[in-house]
Amino acid sequence: MADDCLFCRIAGGEIPAEMVATSDEALAFRDITPAAPTHVLVIPRAHWANVAEVAAAAPQTLVDMVRLAAEVADVEGVAGDGYRLVANTGPSAHQTVFHAHLHVLAGRSLTWPPG
Repeated sequence: MADDCLFCRIAGGEIPAEMVATSDEALAFRDITPAAPTHVLVIPRAHWANVAEVAAAAPQTLVDMVRLAAEVADVEGVAGDGYRLVANTGPSAHQTVFHAHLHVLAGRSLTWPPG
């Protein structure tokens, strides 16, 4: 856990969040500034700066994050229509919290290409 990391503090229960789903390795909670009707963040419980670091250090945790994202889509009722997983990596990609996370976005038509 990084003391100054917002998501570590959420994972540790110091900061409340609206949980949607959890697993042994990850947790999913609603984004406080949603970009779509369904906008849930999936984070690993342990601290890594981005998904590339998770993939290199703990690939099974990344698999668990994607499984949890699929569970979120099912629970939110958007799995059938489709959803998008987004992993911003680095400042140029607009990553603002440097704790690995996936955005689960759905509930409206999502344009392509993004960004």
